[in-house]
Amino acid sequence: MKRQLEDYDDDDFFNDLDLFRMRKLDPNPNSIPIPTHLPDQIRPYSNYPPEPSASTSGSSLHDPDRIHFFVRLISNGKTLVLHGKPDDKVEVILEKIQTVTGIPVIEQRLIYQGRQLQSEYSLAECMIKNDAGLHLVGRMRSTEHPQVWQLVDTLVSTIYRLLKGETGFICKPVEAVLVVFLDMTAKRDIRVNNLASYLNIFQSLCAPSALVMLYLSPRRSNKELAEKSIRMFMSACKSGLQRPLFSLCAPVALEFCNLLSRSVAQDDPLYSLCRSSLGSMVEDVRVGRSSRNQDIFHNRMCMISFKDVFPFVTELANKLIEGSDINLLPSEVRDFAAFLRPIKAAIKDLPDFEGSIVVTMMYTLSCYDDEVKELYSILFQLLDKMGKCLEKVKGEMEMKQKEDDDWDQYLAILKEIHGIAKLYQGGEDVFWSHMKLADVSLRYLIVTYAKRGEDYKWITGHTDLLDFESRRHLVMLMLPEMKSEDEELHEMLIDRSQLLSESFNYISKAKPENLRGGLFMEFNNEEATGPGVLREWFFLVCQEIFNPQNALFIACPNDRRRFFPNPASKVDPLHLRYFKFAGRVIALALMHKIQVGIMFDRTFFLQLAGIDISLEDIKDADPYFYNSCKQILDMDPVIIDQDALGLTFVHEIEELGSMKVVELITDGKNIVVNSRNRKEYVELLIQHRFVTSVAKQVAKFAKGFADIVGDEKIQKLVFKTLEFEDHEGMLHGSENIISVDDWKAHTEYNGYMETDPQIYWFWKIVEEMTAEQRKVLLFFWTSLKHLPIEGFGGLASKLYIYKSNDSIGLLPSSHTCFYRICFPSYLSKEMMQQRLNIITQDHVGCSFGTW
Repeated sequence: MKRQLEDYDDDDFFNDLDLFRMRKLDPNPNSIPIPTHLPDQIRPYSNYPPEPSASTSGSSLHDPDRIHFFVRLISNGKTLVLHGKPDDKVEVILEKIQTVTGIPVIEQRLIYQGRQLQSEYSLAECMIKNDAGLHLVGRMRSTEHPQVWQLVDTLVSTIYRLLKGETGFICKPVEAVLVVFLDMTAKRDIRVNNLASYLNIFQSLCAPSALVMLYLSPRRSNKELAEKSIRMFMSACKSGLQRPLFSLCAPVALEFCNLLSRSVAQDDPLYSLCRSSLGSMVEDVRVGRSSRNQDIFHNRMCMISFKDVFPFVTELANKLIEGSDINLLPSEVRDFAAFLRPIKAAIKDLPDFEGSIVVTMMYTLSCYDDEVKELYSILFQLLDKMGKCLEKVKGEMEMKQKEDDDWDQYLAILKEIHGIAKLYQGGEDVFWSHMKLADVSLRYLIVTYAKRGEDYKWITGHTDLLDFESRRHLVMLMLPEMKSEDEELHEMLIDRSQLLSESFNYISKAKPENLRGGLFMEFNNEEATGPGVLREWFFLVCQEIFNPQNALFIACPNDRRRFFPNPASKVDPLHLRYFKFAGRVIALALMHKIQVGIMFDRTFFLQLAGIDISLEDIKDADPYFYNSCKQILDMDPVIIDQDALGLTFVHEIEELGSMKVVELITDGKNIVVNSRNRKEYVELLIQHRFVTSVAKQVAKFAKGFADIVGDEKIQKLVFKTLEFEDHEGMLHGSENIISVDDWKAHTEYNGYMETDPQIYWFWKIVEEMTAEQRKVLLFFWTSLKHLPIEGFGGLASKLYIYKSNDSIGLLPSSHTCFYRICFPSYLSKEMMQQRLNIITQDHVGCSFGTW
């Protein structure tokens, strides 16, 4: 820094501001000198040519008997360079202006330091200094947007007076005038052209420069007033303007950023605010071309160049790379993402861009070549930095200690690095090879820090690096969030004897948004309500939906727990509506984290994920069909070409008791299967058997599922994110035999102690039960027959055994909502076992719980 700010007095501020304003408005900026005493960090227009020498600037500039000054015309923004003697009257100057502009003297108002000059006074009496800046307000009534011109001019003039040391009443007008200006920009019916003009006037009169100089003033009161005003401007733009109009403020925000960046540190709060505001303004703006072949961001009348935005990407990337830890605040990570978005869009819109940038092509791009090379370098620096950070995460995980509070930003940063990597050929491979080395840390970050509402689609294409817990967590974030218990829920009153039909009416006729909030379930003529009853209803209704007798789904021959849609489901005229109902129920079960004991066949699962089905995928759904297809493919070509099988491109199916022949392609009955077309034949068979024949059913199920999760894209993303086995774990639950030790470890007591004989007898009896009896007891206790994949540790809470004051002649009771079983102090193990044997009969244990 050439000069310290404390050596920079108010006169310096004032004179420099005059010069900046003149230079910005003068069509020939070389005629206006740059102040040499201005500190480096507050020289916002340092790109202008250097101050002219005496030999080129004219002798009048150095004549001690003459005053050299500038007159800016408010009407058109141009600047006149005039000369006069100290004893010249103001009237003489007005006549000179009339000669140049044609504006009659009578219509001219010449303003200096916020005061109108009277024509009878001399320049000396008006204290006009050499190189001073004056404003000419002429024909104001016919000027476009005269009120805005006057407002901004008053604002800047008031700041002039503040910088000159005037106090008291002046402080109020700055805020008051700015509020009026901002209110004008925030009018609901404001036109885009008018808003752009207002903001252009704000810049043309150098209001940003004035406010920044006020912020840099040595006077604390000036600094506070400037900070408050700039914050007010940014806040008003964001809160008062709709998104398309908000971006029109970008040039003003950019000017604030550029002025401040040369004057204050990067962590200055005001600079950070302006940078964040600018990021918000440009993140959705696209790239276009101007008539001058300059690449610019266009959003109607907003024009910000690529080169204006890229330095902020570099600035934040460098801050991220520096040091051993992550130095970016959450707001700075958001800024990094905001500035990267239009940069990536600009690069993708290049005529040279064909899906990705080849490294060798970076040196021959039509434009942005320097930035593209720099971004490529940034990519590898960021990968190296995040690799070290993720290694540190793993180390602290293994030590079971956490020293860093910045891990919650890692996923957001990785997302942006991945976005950069996608721009370059082979970049994604490099990115995921780094992630493969840090897969343990990545899983931990997802489970611990992934939040609802964030975009994690960049991860879902590589879920092989994740485990069940992290994939499940990502899916749960895609599902709707449950309402709190005191909010209105969708109420259902179901008759057990009409379970499927009444559930269908309640669910299929409800608006999706009502179902997403939560359900309140009650069985007719039963007192029990609450979460336990809801868990029971989910289990029972899913058993009915997938019951083969209802003709909606077929069980796999080799595994009766797995189901796929029944091609003949149209025996029920309402079958498609029931498939949509089934999709809603399954989505709701996942949302409520309830295991219902149902699993999908792979062919059904893959179709819901939008993935093609192969031969190996049908193995469980139809083993006989699978073996037949495999035999065709493996047969000796000579034999099959002899038409030993007698096959043509048709498929015989049984429909409602009769056989039907379907041609797989046009005129398929006349096309013989041979060694050259047999692969196509098998693929068409599989397509018809497992896709075409159930396409309507699958589509309706997917539509019902999408009703709950939001839309079809999310529905497919849910199934793509999960591995086939993951979905089984989430929907069916654990396949392991219920562990009594795990059960005991997650059970607490009320009224009993663990050493009481009744507790000892209870667990001894449970150990002696069959696997099915334990399931019924668990169902009686919790309304769950299937535990989460983690066992009892995956439940929402621990289980409880309560001591009741009931007669020992009574059976145990349960409060399924709270995972609570209650029984009196039975006198012997035999007595307790007799009571438990009764409730572990399947027809008794079901619906035996009470509230």
